[in-house]
Amino acid sequence: MLAMFFWAFVVGGCICVIGQLLFDVAKLTPGHTMSLLVVAGAILEGFNLYEPLVDFAGAGATIPITSFGNALVHGAMQEAEQHGVIGVITGMFEVTSAGISSAIIFAFIGALIFKPKS
Repeated sequence: MLAMFFWAFVVGGCICVIGQLLFDVAKLTPGHTMSLLVVAGAILEGFNLYEPLVDFAGAGATIPITSFGNALVHGAMQEAEQHGVIGVITGMFEVTSAGISSAIIFAFIGALIFKPKS
């Protein structure tokens, strides 16, 4: 059990270190860095490399932003097998809709509760 927590921490930390290096060394903006991490997760899923990482690291691989790219490609590939080309588009939205919806709802609730600074 401790090994599972350890590897989740190490893998998640490595993903965060990569993002921080993109900020500091490459001088990328947060938007560019997040986009690169999403694309990296999508590419890893495209080559069937992200699922073994999730099996190994658990939350260390599913919590960072790279898992969003993984979810997009995974949903698109899964639905494309069943519904063809139209499944590529619907699959992306089907898999990620809960996460996107919850982010919007919680951001709205946070904006109602807290006073934003100008």
